[in-house]
Amino acid sequence: MKKSIYLFVVLFIYLSGTAASAQSLADRVVEHTLSNGLTVLMMERHQAPIISFQITYKVGSVNEHNGMTGVAHLYEHMAFKGTERLGTSNYQKEKELLETLEALNREIVREEAKGPESDPERLKGLREKFEALEKEGKQWVVTNELAELYNRNGSVGFNASTSRDVTSYVVSLPSNRLPLWVAIEADRMANTVLREFYKERNVVLEERRRSVDTNPGGKLYETFLATAFIAHPYGYPTIGWPSDVGSLSATQTERFFRTYYTPSNTVIAMVGDFKPAEVIPLLEKTFGSIPSAPPPPPVVTVEPPQLGERRVEVEDEANPQVVIGYHKPNFEHPDDPVFDVIDSLLSLGRTSRLYKKLVVEKKIAVGASSSSGTPGARYANLFTLSATPRAPHTAAEVEEAIYEELERLKNEPPTEKELEKVITNLNADLVRSLRSNNGLASQLAYFEAVAGDWRYILRNRDKIMKVTGEDVMRVARTYFTKKNRTVATLVQVLPAGEPGGKALPILKEGGR
Repeated sequence: MKKSIYLFVVLFIYLSGTAASAQSLADRVVEHTLSNGLTVLMMERHQAPIISFQITYKVGSVNEHNGMTGVAHLYEHMAFKGTERLGTSNYQKEKELLETLEALNREIVREEAKGPESDPERLKGLREKFEALEKEGKQWVVTNELAELYNRNGSVGFNASTSRDVTSYVVSLPSNRLPLWVAIEADRMANTVLREFYKERNVVLEERRRSVDTNPGGKLYETFLATAFIAHPYGYPTIGWPSDVGSLSATQTERFFRTYYTPSNTVIAMVGDFKPAEVIPLLEKTFGSIPSAPPPPPVVTVEPPQLGERRVEVEDEANPQVVIGYHKPNFEHPDDPVFDVIDSLLSLGRTSRLYKKLVVEKKIAVGASSSSGTPGARYANLFTLSATPRAPHTAAEVEEAIYEELERLKNEPPTEKELEKVITNLNADLVRSLRSNNGLASQLAYFEAVAGDWRYILRNRDKIMKVTGEDVMRVARTYFTKKNRTVATLVQVLPAGEPGGKALPILKEGGR
């Protein structure tokens, strides 16, 4: 009964903060499918003359394979380089040069593939010619024209992201700039040009060096996932393996774009000051004119059952850290909401079980966290826990303390008060995430893309409300077993004479 009252209060707060009417979220979202299969979700909010736009493509690093890892993330970078009309002063001349450049790259790759039998002089000549052509092409490049066009028209938050499951492009604009957004984004969806491709490929490799290769936490997380997933592409790094990224060509990336950036594989969400009925004809005329394409190939690889505990170590100068992961099903499984409750019990706030036990009472860790849905949500994934020991305590002590808390979950149901607090916090998170136009557009597009229906937001909340203490014990006993877990430890290795290492943040990635 208390839960029902609380839910009413939460929804009242949400609705009263966003609309005068008492319509539910389900009633206010307008759905429209364009003639080519593109899904559009729209919601009016007239408090301010602003619209937040989100374009989410159902493609991420989970759609890659060995030899092509990192291509989804690299394409996200390329989508900012412009189109046949934006980012260029003379596309026809530029196009000829780009085709010559690509042909030259193929010659270089073929010569390099000969290995010891390649001709060094020929390679040198090809590379010099390639560099000269790249420099020549700069004369037609209008750098950053896309971002500057948005900036001149009052944009906020123009950005993009690539995850395991999706790739998203976001921006908020004054509502009278809606036609401009439609013109730019329909053009980007149909006519992106991979200009300065090989320069941008080097930018991505540098990004990888900063975020992974020279980052102890990044190295630990990458190694952990590659150990936990031996078959499923969730084990690939979204930024890609360096050798794969370094060998990607514009031709391969263009083929990836044509396969996955199709209308039926796309969700557009718009929230703000507009009338859907007035916008739909414009969307049909622009986005709707992009030719439809066959559905992209499905991900067929299923991670086989784990046959025993997996352990891996990463040596670095940084402070020790431990990451533990248990395989679990995806969002469609009835146990998934139970993991959301467990995650909240263990690590949401300073009164959570891990923080109280490891940081406050035992004083053996500087921080501890958990996450349900690592590294993605669409396919079977991981429930993860991580912690950093407080010196002089060890990663082994922290790991053992985490296991004690998991055993407690198996044998002792959470109290009614704890469950009420979890539901209160999760509902509060939901309300916060839907409060802004950008937040709501993001949630609508993400869940439509990943779950196939944005109403999953509401259904999952209802399922969480029904989780019992017995559910928590049953799920903990089923999944938190030694055989089902992977443990990665950052082992501190210091140069002689060094007094201490670098401190790391607590790892946290995964479900939304």
